[in-house]
Parts: sequence; C-alpha cells; structure tokens
Amino acid sequence: MIAVWLIALLFLGGIAAWASERVHPNSPRWVALAVLAAGLLLMLPLLGAAPENGWLAQTNRSWLPRFGISLHFAIDGLSLLLLLLTAFLGIIAVGSAWAEIRHRAGFFYFNLLWTLAGVVGIFTALDLFLFFFFWEVMLIPMYFIIAIWGHENKFYAAKKFFIFTQVSGLLMLVAIAALAWFHYLQLGFFSFDYLDLLNVRMNPGLEMWVMLGFFIGFATKLPSAPFHNWLPDAHSQAPSAGSIILAGVLLKTGAYGLVRFAVPLFPNASAEFAPIAMTLAAISILYCAKVAFAQADLKRLIAYTSVSHMGFVTLGVYAWNELALQGAVMTMLAHGLSSAALFMLAGGLQHRIHTRNMLEMGGFWGRVPRMAAVAMFFSIAALGMPGLGNFIGEFLALLGAFQANPLLTIVSAFGLIFASVYSLWVMQRVFQGKYSDGSFDGARLRDLDNRELAYYAAMMLGLVWMGVYPQSFLDLSAPALQALLDGQPVQALAGAGALPP
Repeated sequence: MIAVWLIALLFLGGIAAWASERVHPNSPRWVALAVLAAGLLLMLPLLGAAPENGWLAQTNRSWLPRFGISLHFAIDGLSLLLLLLTAFLGIIAVGSAWAEIRHRAGFFYFNLLWTLAGVVGIFTALDLFLFFFFWEVMLIPMYFIIAIWGHENKFYAAKKFFIFTQVSGLLMLVAIAALAWFHYLQLGFFSFDYLDLLNVRMNPGLEMWVMLGFFIGFATKLPSAPFHNWLPDAHSQAPSAGSIILAGVLLKTGAYGLVRFAVPLFPNASAEFAPIAMTLAAISILYCAKVAFAQADLKRLIAYTSVSHMGFVTLGVYAWNELALQGAVMTMLAHGLSSAALFMLAGGLQHRIHTRNMLEMGGFWGRVPRMAAVAMFFSIAALGMPGLGNFIGEFLALLGAFQANPLLTIVSAFGLIFASVYSLWVMQRVFQGKYSDGSFDGARLRDLDNRELAYYAAMMLGLVWMGVYPQSFLDLSAPALQALLDGQPVQALAGAGALPP
C-alpha cells in the first residue's frame, strides 16, 4: 500500500498547498516542503525491506475487471531509487522556488506536487492503463508550470512541450491497446497487467510496430534525437523549479519506460531495433554536445548537454547487459542531481540579473565566489570527473555497451571530451574574464545565501556518495535488473548484435 499512500499524499498535499494560500501567502511552500519530506520518510523503511516475489512492496486490487484493468502498484530496487530521487529533487525544487515564486504560489505548488504524484505513479504502476493515466497526470500540471510561471516565450514553449509529449503519448496508448487486444486474442481475456502482457507473442512485423509506439513515447520524454526539439525551449522558458523537475525527474520516466516496458515486453523487436537505438544514442550524445557550443543562452546550453548525457542511458539500455543497465541507472541518478543543480544555478542567476545571455556575463568569480565554486563543482561532475557519480554511470554504460557494439561505443565516448570542453567554456564565459554590469543592475548580483548553499551541499553529497561508494546503489538495483535480464531471451539479443554472442 505504500505506493498508494505516496500518491495520495502528493495529491492531497497539492490541494492543501493551494488552499493554504488563503491562510498566509507563504504557507504553500511550507506545506509542499512538509509533504515531500513526509513522502521521503515514508520510503526509507523500504531500504531495509526483504523482497517478496521480487518486490519490496506490492498492491493489486481489481478496478475495471471487465477490461482487465487493476490498481496494480509495485516497488522494486530500481523504482525505489527513482522514487527517492523524485522526493529529494522535489524538495530541491521547492527550495529553488522559495524566493522566486510569488505570483499564485498556492496554485504553483499544487501543480508541482501533482506532477510529482504522476511521476510516482509512473514508477510504481504495473497496469499499463494505470501507467498511461499517470503519464497524462504528469503532463498537464507541468504545462501549467511553464505556461503561467515561465519567461518571455512561455506560451510557445508550453504548447510545444504539450504537443510533443501528447502526440507521442497517444502513440503509446495505441500500442498499449494493441498489446491488450493481442492478449485477448491469445488468452481469451483482456488484461493490461504488465506481468500478463509479458506472455503475449506476435509475429515480427506486428511486434516491431507496437514496440515503436512505446519507443517513440519514451524516447520523446527521454529525450533522444530526433525527438528532443521540445526540451531546449521548455527548459529555457520554465521557472527554475520547473527545470529541476523536468531535467531531474521527468526525463527519467522515459528512461524507466525503456528499461521496464519497451525492451521486456518486446524482446525480439528490441533486439532487432537495438543497433538503430544505439545509433540514435550516439547521435544524441555528439550532435547535442556540438549544438551546445552554439548557445549563448545559459539554460539552452544546459538543456542540450542534458540531452547529450541522457544518450548514455539509451546506449546502456539497448546494450542490455548487467554492466550497461547498471551504468544507465547510475547515469539517471547522477544526471538527476547534476543537471538539477546546474539549472538551479542558471535560474538563480537569471532571477538575480534578469538575463540568461552569457555574452552579457563575465568576471563573476570575484563578485559571487560561493556561486562560482558551486558551479565549478557541478560542471566538473557533469563532465565526468572520477570520484563523482556521473563518471561511474557513464563509465559503466560505455563498458557494457562496448561488449555489444564497440564501434558505436567508441564514437559515443567522444561525448566525454566534448563535455569537458563546453563545461569549462561556460565557467570561463560566466565566471572568468572582465566584469561588466552594463547590461544589468550589478547591485542585484548577490552571492548564494546559507539556505541555497544547504540545497547545493545536499546534491554535492549525493554525487560524492555515488562516486565513492556506488556499491550501495548498485546492490539495490541489481536484483531488479537481473530479473529483467533473466526474463528475456538473451540469445536473441546476442544474435541481433546487442550482446556479445
């Protein structure tokens, strides 16, 4: 029942945050913080729980039996790590919005908590109809966050975000319905349950088309080239808290969907498609890293680097071996922290000086030394410095991918070099050089306060923990990933070039 309680807590907490604005204008942020802290505490006992039938917690209740739809929620090590990341970054997002969101604050925190409720549902739902319901629940509040509290082109960015994710989501809905229909034809009853749908078998042509419905839905949210075009606009226009949730949490739902659903439900089609998916991953890594160099807008640059780094996740997923999958999971976690911190820094800087244009910046190190030191740490983390979580994730993903496709892995590894260049270029452009406040009010450029430093310190600690002692994360996700690997015809994947024969 813990998944149900978590979702209910966030839904009801969102309503409470909205209603509390009538009591005091600052009440919504305190309510949101308390709700997310309570959710985090609710998950902690699962860290020491003994799995039962492979799950740390599971709830299954009939909902619409005529159509085989149930309230089936389950948590294993993989979903637990992502749930902890969701709650933690939810708290960071509230901290980022603390001084930034003043207009309609109650409604803002309502949308924030409902977005996170949708994310929790995605990470725990094992009924695909229920999964799609939460996929839509996640989409609508994020649209409002961008459209109401975003920046100068917020309506364009919000509509673009909605169209891309809605169209790809509808393709996934068609694929889900087709899968349930084939289950009915083969077994005589409707079911949307993940464990039942694993038994569906289709001819190769149909399996490929249905699998592509899932892949496009997840690759758009990940995002992967060529489905990434919505992300830079959404990030550049979203408020800081929105960017944190987008980069740190929402992108991970696409990666989770690939690991949990796209490959296990369609093993043969995924095996055949693996070289194409890994090629798209390599293109994402290199192309988006190159495009990042052309950006003067700080948030757009970070957005493109985010797409580039998430390419390592796609590469690891479609290599489909234990090393690669562990690398994909570690990259998801580490990228969640590092990208959230970078967007929080960019948003905080914009909130202070009202510009994201790096051509108008320079020489900030002497003016804001705390911010500069924090930016240096997370820039080094993003480029994959050994001893931090990003290095562990990308190294394991490349190591596992090399077993599957050495050529694409070597090509993708050049992304690490590009990451070093653009990370250091941002530091030089923003914090080094000659200081000039001709395009903004220099009096507004203030350093990080103690509250902000506490949030960054928490993310720093997480990245150092992942880099120095990754085994604690690997051990938690290993049983879930091994179960996924054991459930698939590994020989088929090897024959398609996604694993060594």
